[in-house]
Amino acid sequence: MPTETIIIFAITGLLVGFSKGGLGGPVPVALTAPLLSLVLPVSQAVGVVLPLLMFADLFALYFYWRTWDVRYTKLLLPGAIVGIVIGTLLLASLSNVVLKQVIGAFTLIAVIYKLTNDRLKGLQYVPRPWHGVLAGWATGFGSSLANVGAPPFTAYMLLQPNMSPVNFMGTATLFFAIVNALKLPGFLTAGVLDLPLLLSILWVLPIIPFGVWLGRYIVLRMNPKLFEWIMLVGMIFMGIYLLFG
Repeated sequence: MPTETIIIFAITGLLVGFSKGGLGGPVPVALTAPLLSLVLPVSQAVGVVLPLLMFADLFALYFYWRTWDVRYTKLLLPGAIVGIVIGTLLLASLSNVVLKQVIGAFTLIAVIYKLTNDRLKGLQYVPRPWHGVLAGWATGFGSSLANVGAPPFTAYMLLQPNMSPVNFMGTATLFFAIVNALKLPGFLTAGVLDLPLLLSILWVLPIIPFGVWLGRYIVLRMNPKLFEWIMLVGMIFMGIYLLFG
């Protein structure tokens, strides 16, 4: 494996750990597919991140055990399953060039959302059950196609009344752990998860808990907003590169 590929996989493991450790929220994960697509076909870049996310989910579930609100998970899951199926089919069927453009567009959309999501809390909003189904679909679709399912989920959850930060993190942890598990059979069947490649990068797994610890360490000592801006700038450059490069 070339040195630059090893470095990119190591950085990917750190980014997954950072996200699960609470540093930068979903932003580090959204950067993994664009980063890996520099050295892998896009479908494989998305697929190989899935086992890393599932491994990291174990740590997140431990940290946020039973702090979730199951009502929202049940409401979001039916739409998410439909989104996962559609996203996986597209991931397996689109050309590498088209997928790069799609990943680039999704990456820039995630940046735009991150820059505007604080305004959601001030909106006058009346919850409807179908809103959860639609948000679940968008989350499953974005997660399967580009590992960017967090923006629609976060937007929906921020609009819910009496949603505490702990409940939000717990619900997000449970929901995305289930979504990632549901993605696995489709990824294996569609061939976007390459088992030989996965076996060759098992050495990345120990980096993830280190990234979780390092993320929590940095959160206590570094301005989280500064870190988010660093990640967002990286996403902007990667998104533009994939979309127009």
